[in-house]
Amino acid sequence: MALMEEKKSELNGHAVSVAPSKPTKKTPKEKLLMFLSRNLLVILTVSGVLVGVGLGMIVRRAELTRAQMTYFAFPGEMLLRMLKMIILPLVVCSLVSGAASLDTRSLGKLGGIAVTYFLVTTLIASAIGVALAFIIKPGVGAGALNTNDLSLESVSTNKETADSFLDLARNLFPSNLVAAAFRSYATDYKMIAVGNSTNGTLNYQKVPVGTDTDGMNILGLVLFAMVFGVALRKLGAEGEELIRFFNAFNEATMVLVSWIMWYVPVGIMFLVGSKIVEMEDVVLLVTSLGKYIFASILGHIIHGGIILPLIYFGLTRKNPFSFLSGLITPFTTAFATCSSSATLPSMMKCVEENNGVDKRISRFILPIGATVNMDGAAIFQCIAAVFIAQLNNVELNAGQIFTILVTATASSVGAAGIPAGGIITIAIILEAIGLPTNDLSLMLAVDWIVDRTTTVVNVEGDALGAGILHHINEKELKKQKQLREPQEDQELKEVKVEAVANVQAEEETSPLVTHQKQGDDSSSRDTVDDKEGVESVL
Repeated sequence: MALMEEKKSELNGHAVSVAPSKPTKKTPKEKLLMFLSRNLLVILTVSGVLVGVGLGMIVRRAELTRAQMTYFAFPGEMLLRMLKMIILPLVVCSLVSGAASLDTRSLGKLGGIAVTYFLVTTLIASAIGVALAFIIKPGVGAGALNTNDLSLESVSTNKETADSFLDLARNLFPSNLVAAAFRSYATDYKMIAVGNSTNGTLNYQKVPVGTDTDGMNILGLVLFAMVFGVALRKLGAEGEELIRFFNAFNEATMVLVSWIMWYVPVGIMFLVGSKIVEMEDVVLLVTSLGKYIFASILGHIIHGGIILPLIYFGLTRKNPFSFLSGLITPFTTAFATCSSSATLPSMMKCVEENNGVDKRISRFILPIGATVNMDGAAIFQCIAAVFIAQLNNVELNAGQIFTILVTATASSVGAAGIPAGGIITIAIILEAIGLPTNDLSLMLAVDWIVDRTTTVVNVEGDALGAGILHHINEKELKKQKQLREPQEDQELKEVKVEAVANVQAEEETSPLVTHQKQGDDSSSRDTVDDKEGVESVL
C-alpha cells in the first residue's frame, strides 16, 4: 500500500504523484511516540523543575554548609553562564541582520507599532500594580516589621531620579563599544569642599561623577546594532557581503542555542534545587510579606493570563493560548533563571520553529523586547512602591500615584534583564515620590519568589508582540498582493488582445510570417508566465 502511494507517474516529462488511497490509521502507540518526539524538550524542561523542587527538599534536610551549597548549585550556574555567553552575539547579529533585511519604511512602521505596544502594555501593567496595591493593602499592619526582624542586609541607594534617567540616555550612546559588552555607565557622587576655610564658611556639595559598573550595556548595543543594520542596507550592493556575514553568524549562533537547549533541563533542575536549599526562614518571610507576594503574583496572573492574551486576540483574531502553548520551554527557562536576557535564545528558537513567526520580525523585535519591555517588572515595582508607602504610614496623593505610573513605565526600559535587576528601579520610583529607600531590603528578601513570575510575564509580552507584528506584516503583504493582481490581469488582457489582432492581420498576407509571429507570441506568453511565477515566489 505504502509503495503504491509513493509511486509516481510521468506526464510530459514531469513527475506527478498518484492520488493516494485511504490513509493508514496510526495506532495509539505511534501517536504517543510522535507526541513524545515532538515535545521531548518541553517535557524534560518541566520535569527538570519538578525534580529540582523534590531534590531541593531532600538536600535541604542534609543541612549543607555554604561551600557545599555552592558546589550543589554548580550545574545550574553552568547553564546561566552558557546562556549569558550567547546573549552578546545573538543580540548584535540578530538585530543587524533583522534591521538590514527590512526596508527603511517597513522598519519605521514595525518599530513604531512595537514601541506603541510596549508602552501601552507597560502602562496597563503599572496601573494593575497600583490598583492591586490599594485593594489588597500589603503594607497595612506590617508597620512593626523591619529589616532586623529578618536579619537582612540594608540596600544603599542614594541616586537622584534625574541622574537615573540621564544615565539611561548616556548608556544609549556608549563611548566605547567594546567596553559596552561588559560595562555600563552609572553616576556616583563625590563631596567637594566649597567656600573659604579660613573664616569657617566651608561647605560641602554633592557632585555627580561618572563611573563604570560591571554588567553588559545591552541598551547601547541594541541601538548601535539597529542603526548599523539600517546603514548596511543603505550601502546597497557594497553592504551585501557584511549583511551575509551577520546572517551566517546569526544562524550559527542559533545552532549553538539548539545545542544548549538540551542542557536546559539539567541546569534548571539544579537552579531550582539550589534555591530551595539556600532558603532560610521561609515561614517568617511568607507570614510577614505574604500579602505583598500574593499581590505581585496575582498582578502577574491578571496581566499575563487575561490582559496580554486579550490584546493579542483583539489585534489578530487568533487564539492566544495556542500561540503560547508553543513557548513552554522559554517560559520554564524564564521561571528558573529569572532573566529575560538568558531566556532570549530559547524564545527566538521556539517563536520561529513552533509558531512560524517570520525570522526577520522575531530577530528584530525580541532582542528589543528583552531590553525595554518589562511588564512584569512594572507590576511588582508599583506594588513595592505603594507597599513601602503603606509601611511608613504615608498617604499617597493623586500626583504621587501618577508619578509612580510614569516613573515605573519609563524606568522599566532601563531595568537590567538580570535576576533582581528591578530592585534598583524601585529605588528610582521611591526617590521620585520622596519615600525612604531603607526598606528596599525587604523586597530583596522575597525577590527570588516574585522575580520568577515577573520574568515569565516579561518574556510573554515580548513573544505576543512578535506574534502581533508577524500578523500585521502578513496582512500588509496580502493587501499588496491583492492590489498587484488586478493590474497584472489588465496588462495580460491587453497583451492578448494585441497579439490576436496582429495574427489576424498577418493571416491575410503571409502564412510564413503568421507562423513565425505565433511562435514569437507563444514565447512571449511563456515569458509572461515565467515572470508571473517569479513574482509569486518572491
